[in-house]
Amino acid sequence: MDGKRQSNPPMLAAFVAAVCALTSARAHAGDDAHLLGDWGGERTQLSDKGIDFTFGYDSQIAHNVRGGTRSVTRYTDQWTAGVTFDFDKLWGWHGASFKWLMTQRDGRNAGNDAQIGSSQSVQDLYGRGQTLHLTVFAFEKTWRNGGVDWRIGRLPVGRDVAGFSCNFQNLTFCGSQPGNIVGDYWVNWPTSQWATVLKIKTSDATHIETGAYQVNPKYVDNDYARKSGWKPDFPSGTTGALVPVEFGWTPTVHGLPGTYKVGAWYSSSPGDDLFFDQNGQPLAVGGGTPLQHASRHGAYIDFKQQVSGEAKGRGLTLFLRAVCADRATSATDGQVSTGLEYRGAFGRDHDAIGVGLGETRFSAIQARYQRLYNQTHAVAISVQDRDEVAAEVFYSWSPVASIKVRPNLQYVHDPGGTARNHDALVVGVYSSVTF
Repeated sequence: MDGKRQSNPPMLAAFVAAVCALTSARAHAGDDAHLLGDWGGERTQLSDKGIDFTFGYDSQIAHNVRGGTRSVTRYTDQWTAGVTFDFDKLWGWHGASFKWLMTQRDGRNAGNDAQIGSSQSVQDLYGRGQTLHLTVFAFEKTWRNGGVDWRIGRLPVGRDVAGFSCNFQNLTFCGSQPGNIVGDYWVNWPTSQWATVLKIKTSDATHIETGAYQVNPKYVDNDYARKSGWKPDFPSGTTGALVPVEFGWTPTVHGLPGTYKVGAWYSSSPGDDLFFDQNGQPLAVGGGTPLQHASRHGAYIDFKQQVSGEAKGRGLTLFLRAVCADRATSATDGQVSTGLEYRGAFGRDHDAIGVGLGETRFSAIQARYQRLYNQTHAVAISVQDRDEVAAEVFYSWSPVASIKVRPNLQYVHDPGGTARNHDALVVGVYSSVTF
């Protein structure tokens, strides 16, 4: 560790609280999914009346054994608190509900403080401002027994389309993949923007989903997040709309569930060209204002299939994800990740093993700009002409369903897409508690 010690009270307090709560939870048989149990029956009574609460805590520790400019240990965490009002139970308004979810992030990131240089964070809980966020503030209405679902309000894109679980700690394998490479306008959790989303089931196993999300640079500005990220306000500065379209298929193969998604998106928000200025000349030579592209776009696939064991229980699940974006405006224009998760390790229902391998691709147009800049100015800025490759393995231990502790090991080859950064080996622990 470096000489600047990081405060540990949040981690210690969370550990003590978890141990004490676990003792209490053991007295609440039948509610293993919540650490604090059924609140003496209050949780169930409130749910029956149409009010459901969500409370959770996640933390991540990371230490770079090698890579970066120095060895550090960093801790970051995230609290979530929310409530869902079921208007059908409350007032008899069938299919209508409202959800409000807040997220609080704290801590620091080993990737930044150790200057590892990776484009994908080694602690995915870090980012978008370590502060209070309004993550969901939305009304939802369904028709045809859930066959048509409409949402409007403040929503993160990845909650609705291209969604993926965050069981790994490296960002390469976590969350909505487009936001990992074009995060300047595709805004993932915990940040939200005003949006409306429509999902239609075309059969029992297929759906089509589309929406329109506000694109505003303020949502990804840390200063704005600290000052107003918790408010359901309407900030000025909207530059366009992000419109994704997704086709989903959820088949059952030999009795085992799968999820297959194919999608594309269009953003009417303009983007800066990576190589040319507004006069069609190389930026590396004359500088100036980048050429403006009127729109941006991309596409993705997201496949996940359980291949052994019991449906939604013990067994092996494989996944494959890939995304690409327009090269002219996207510094990182592609990402592929694949891996497996095995649930029920060593005969323990809630324990799991995960293995992931992924690659983040950098735009060849950006590398061309960097080479020309070096030639023109006789300097040596890093040329991002390689792919950043990440690998992670974890073991998830769950003493009860509401607690997960995941020691993990990460390896990052060519961080940042350049040979100038040393490969990094990171040891981490990802912990999750559902209260």
